[in-house]
Amino acid sequence: GKRKRSNTSVMYDSDESQDSDIPVRKVLCKRQCIMDEDESSEERQPDKTCPTENVSTNRKQKVFAKLKELARNRATRRSCSSENSEDSNGETETEEEPLCHLPLTPAESNETDSDSMKDFIVEEEEDDDDNTKHIKSEKQPQQKELNSSNSELLAYYVPHLSRCDHYIHFKRIVKAFLINAIDDTFLSSLYDGTRQKKYAQDMLLSLHYLDDRFIQPRLENLISRSRWKDRYKERVDCYPDVRIILKNTKNMSCQACELNRYCKFDVLLSGRLYNSRTLEADDFMSDDKQVLKVGVVCADRTRVYHNLKHFKYKLYVDCSSITELDGLKDEPVKDTVERLFSQLDDSGWIQKRYNDLEDYMNDADSFQEEK
Repeated sequence: GKRKRSNTSVMYDSDESQDSDIPVRKVLCKRQCIMDEDESSEERQPDKTCPTENVSTNRKQKVFAKLKELARNRATRRSCSSENSEDSNGETETEEEPLCHLPLTPAESNETDSDSMKDFIVEEEEDDDDNTKHIKSEKQPQQKELNSSNSELLAYYVPHLSRCDHYIHFKRIVKAFLINAIDDTFLSSLYDGTRQKKYAQDMLLSLHYLDDRFIQPRLENLISRSRWKDRYKERVDCYPDVRIILKNTKNMSCQACELNRYCKFDVLLSGRLYNSRTLEADDFMSDDKQVLKVGVVCADRTRVYHNLKHFKYKLYVDCSSITELDGLKDEPVKDTVERLFSQLDDSGWIQKRYNDLEDYMNDADSFQEEK
């Protein structure tokens, strides 16, 4: 350092003696001295750093050899590991079991440093991809079995939360009505909890589903948007049969909403009162009838409301008629029900009645959109 500073001062004196423009010479001299100093230092730098480079090269080789050994040891330990490791590029590589069956050979231990590391990393990625696909292919059927078992457990322990197709619910209801048509205590035993077998609980769930999901919400919407009086609603609820006849138009108070309208429809209500759960009919005043004069909107609303309200009872009446036509035969109730149910299913009768229910629900939904 002292020698560098002395050289700088000498060059400064020599430059200063050649010209009288001292300020300019000073600036140029200093810049030139700095450049000469850098150049001289760069020329002398390789001689000084040569031992350091040799030391760093030896150290890199030692570190590289250690890394090589660590990589080989890691390959042998991966058979017992089940976690993921981060590679040098930050990508996560999946640990797999096939590496357990790949022992190192003497030829592998004599490889060069660069080749051994490259082969180790590339083979691991390829094996990871293949084994990841293999593991996924093995897990897919296991996952399907697990999902199916979970859905079965949910349906068994929490039946109200289990998902089921609407048509499956409808088929269960038809089968329950066929059983009750032969054994008239079946529905009552379902609702009072006497029957605890799975098929009975499924039928009870489907009956609740029909009432609480299909019918009742739409009936409430129809009533909430109407001006019907309670007396008219009770009459429509009590009589399972209805006929709507077009008559002469009269300007009068509608007997459904009690508003002045041009009433041109007669609503004829008839039929026996029945229990909404057991569907057992009451013979009291079985021939009673009601005739009411209503307007156009109330007549249309009565038709839609009545179809939904008494659909379940009408379906049960049809099932009872089918069992009566079949007659009494010497066979268990279960066999009779299965035989009749298969006949109805094959003929398309069940599908037709389900389509009727969907039409009634669509009529109720579209009726709400009117203003």
